[in-house]
Amino acid sequence: MLELNANADAPADLIKDGTDASFVADVIEASKDVPVIVDFWAPWCGPCKTLGPAIEAAVTNAKGRVKLVKVDVDANQAYAGQLQVQSIPTVYAFFNGQPVDGFQGALPPSEIDAFVEKIAALGGDPEAEGLSAAIEAAEQMLEEGAAADAAETFGAILQEEPNNAPAYAGLVRSYLALDDVDQAEAVLNSAPVEISTDPLLEAVHAQISLAREAANAGPVAELQATVDSEPDNHQARFDLAVALHANGQVEDAVNTLLELFRRDRDWNDGAAKSQLFTIFDAHEAKDPIVLNGRRKLSSMIFA
Repeated sequence: MLELNANADAPADLIKDGTDASFVADVIEASKDVPVIVDFWAPWCGPCKTLGPAIEAAVTNAKGRVKLVKVDVDANQAYAGQLQVQSIPTVYAFFNGQPVDGFQGALPPSEIDAFVEKIAALGGDPEAEGLSAAIEAAEQMLEEGAAADAAETFGAILQEEPNNAPAYAGLVRSYLALDDVDQAEAVLNSAPVEISTDPLLEAVHAQISLAREAANAGPVAELQATVDSEPDNHQARFDLAVALHANGQVEDAVNTLLELFRRDRDWNDGAAKSQLFTIFDAHEAKDPIVLNGRRKLSSMIFA
């Protein structure tokens, strides 16, 4: 199972005392992985005693997205001189091995928090990136037929981020792949209201409707024979479309419903059009079958 929150805890070297000897490793090289803030201070400096704890607290709250190196300028003058530190406290931020921002003097806690957050944002959000990678991995599992493993991973993602619409939709699709339509519907119904209208959840809602219809679909060959012998049997044509979609013949299902709409658009309260929209919603919007089907339906509606 994927470890989704590997970077959630602050690393052991989140805040450290730096020296001229360790500056390249602690700041220059380290900033190629995560932004590093350097606090140049001295034991006799009054404002440093205010700034130090405040910036340490802000860095700690960033949870590993930025590091802090504290350099005593009395004991380490080389890099302070190179960076033209003329008064203390002086703070520099490094990213990708280069200084990118800084300030002099003590700042109010709110400004310190804002500065640290701005620097942390340069490196992105490892937790969000981790969840994104986990979703990609779960989608790959689902594509390869490992639906149970995908369901477990999507579930773990939702433990970390309960309002993650892609994870909710993925979990529903995983249960559909496991032929557990009831559980898929239960998961969908438990989605937070904040994401209930997300297009991804609307898509799986359509997929659940189609899955329930597929369970009662008749044999394609028999339905096709009925339609061939009874072209005006609209129910048989509709049932054929349901069976075709259940059999994975999406384009044939769409074309069958388009033909039904052409023959009688008002049959059964416009059932053909409603079923077409359900199929369109259940598939990717950019799917050529969906795009072509929507175009043909529109031309019929406005003919």
